This record gives sequence, structure tokens and C-alpha cells, in this order.
Amino acid sequence: MRVGLVCPYSFDTPGGVQSHVAELARVLISQGHYVSVLAPGDDSADAAGDFPDFVVPAGRSVPIRYNGSVARLSFGPMSYTKVRRWIRAGNFDVLHVHEPVAPSLSMLALMVADGPIVATFHTANPRSRMLAAFQGIQPTRLAELSWGSAVSDAARWVPVGLCGGGAVMDPNGVDVDFFASAEPLPGYPRAGGTVGFIGRFDEPRKGMDVLLEAMRYLVPERPDLRLVVVGAGDEADLMREAGPELAEHLVLLGRASEQGKARMLKSIDLYCAPNLGGESFGIILTEAMSAGTAVVASDLDSFRQVLGGGAAGLLVPVGDPFAFADGIATLLDDPLRRAAFVDKARAVVAGYDWQVVARTVVKVYETVIAADPRSVAEIE
Repeated sequence: MRVGLVCPYSFDTPGGVQSHVAELARVLISQGHYVSVLAPGDDSADAAGDFPDFVVPAGRSVPIRYNGSVARLSFGPMSYTKVRRWIRAGNFDVLHVHEPVAPSLSMLALMVADGPIVATFHTANPRSRMLAAFQGIQPTRLAELSWGSAVSDAARWVPVGLCGGGAVMDPNGVDVDFFASAEPLPGYPRAGGTVGFIGRFDEPRKGMDVLLEAMRYLVPERPDLRLVVVGAGDEADLMREAGPELAEHLVLLGRASEQGKARMLKSIDLYCAPNLGGESFGIILTEAMSAGTAVVASDLDSFRQVLGGGAAGLLVPVGDPFAFADGIATLLDDPLRRAAFVDKARAVVAGYDWQVVARTVVKVYETVIAADPRSVAEIE
């Protein structure tokens, strides 16, 4: 079938939704489907070469404060024209828009498209002044969806709140084999204990402050403990925040490719997710679980769901650095308990493998295509 995927966030910068859309496209293409992805991105000749072949960049984006972060979105007359041309040229059997509640290409696609439309909601807390200005047109357009899905229970309230509708569960996927087969970084695993963090460490909701405070409790008794950090942010600011007592315990790797991220996860004893809120799923947890790395995470609803209610990872109170430190120490000192979490996580994460998720998505596509009046007319 011919599938059009619309990503609201710019492919110029990495992010969970962009990764979700790109991986879904790759799996669908591997299964023999034609897939085109429309997303914000620099569409100049030089920049366009940096995107996957299946991505059509729709032009540069603008930053909008969204869900405790800054999202780069495209919206306006020029974007509308590009969306309309892409949809007409694609002749898609089904259009799959992601995060249609934001002022984005996805919302514009809803305004243009005429045919089977599937929407996936990713964000658990879409509150911003900019978004509120657009919510007047959302209920009408969302009511025309052929199918709505959400990546987690936390994200399901969005379509309910905006248009009175619901959404079935359609979780984020992960390439389990890719992370499981990664090689550790040189010199790892190492003695003394190694914990890791991946994400934008300068965003308060990611909880780096909590993790640093937990490290302060730990390092006096564990002088060889290391925290390996992968992600974007001002490293100089992070080192100043860490202070001289923690500086030698931090290993900053900067931004990393997917391969680099996988290798980091295979190199550490524990993955730490001290997030404070605003998380609709927790894809990084499934990546750590796939790599065979035990997880210590804040007891957020979304993280609890991914970790099987706490059976596949240790959950600790949100925003409590002492509890986080105690959780880290407990698992570092108890390899048998760590191994038990890893074994359970391996079974849980199998359900999030992209091959499994993609089969469910294809069934949804087939269902909405079969139910489309134009398909019935062609059969008759």
C-alpha cells in the first residue's frame, strides 16, 4: 500500500517522535510498502541530502515552547501549500499523522486530506499559549479521523479532552536486536560502578538535578562511581552545576548516533531516568531494556507502564534524590536482583519490538482503507 506519514517536528533536530516516524517508515518499507514522510526540515539542496531518502523536508521550522521543551514546527500558508502538493502527488492509500493537536504539518494535513486518516498522539501534556490559539479548529478536524491511537495511557486523554473521542493503544517501537547486539564502548564495562543518562540534560523536567544530587550521596562511599551522559545541552553549565566534588565522576559524550547510544547502554551497569514529568511513554527505557541494562526510574505513570508496573525495573519516588541514590546503590550491590530485572525486561520489551508494533499498525491501515466509502464504491 501507499502510506503517507506526517511528522510535526523538525528532522533537523533529533527527538522521540521523529525517531518513531523514521523507524516506522523503515519497517514498513522493509515489508514492501511505499512510504513517504513529510516533516519540517531545511529543504535546501545541501541540507536535504542529510535526511533519509523517504523524508520530504517541508522547509525550515520555528521554535515553540511546548510540553516543558521547545518544539520546532512548521505552520502557515507556505506550509499549507507544501502539504497539499505532497498529498496530491503521493496518491496515498492511507495518511498517518502524528501529534495532530500541535500547530504543525499534521494539523494542516488534516485540513487538506480526503480519505483514510490515522492519527497517533504522543504527548501527555500539550499545554502552551500557542497551542491554545489553535484548539478552536481541532475538535472538528479530529472528529473526521478514521482511527486514533496513542503511545500510552498518559497520551490517551488528549483526544478525549479535545474532541470527546478516544484512542486505542499503539506504543512506541524499539529495534530490540539492534540494541541487544551492540558492542560496549572501549574500556567498558568497568569496575567501580557505572550509571548512565541519555537526554537533553538542560531541560529541568529530565531531572538531571535529581541525578546529580543522588550522585553526591553516593560518591563519598563509591569513589570509582561514574555517570556517563549522552545528550544535548551546555556541558560547561553541567560541569559547573556538578561542582568539583562530582566533576571527575562525570563522563560527557555529547550527542550520539543511534549506534553510539546503543553502545553506551551496553557499557553501563544501570540506566537512570530521574524525569520529573511530561513523559508520555519512555522510549529510552525500552532501549535500555533491549540492551540488557537494568533501569532505575522515577515512578511516573508512563514509566510504570513500560516497566510492567515495576517488575522490569526499579521505580523510585519522583524528585527524591535520596531515594534515587538508594535505588542505585541497592542494584549496584545486588547483581542477582539486577539480573532478575533484566530477565523480566527482556520478556516485556519483546512486545515493543518494531516488527510487532508495525504488524498492528498495518492491520489498522487495512481496516480504515477497507472501511473507506471510496474503497467500497470501487469494489461495487
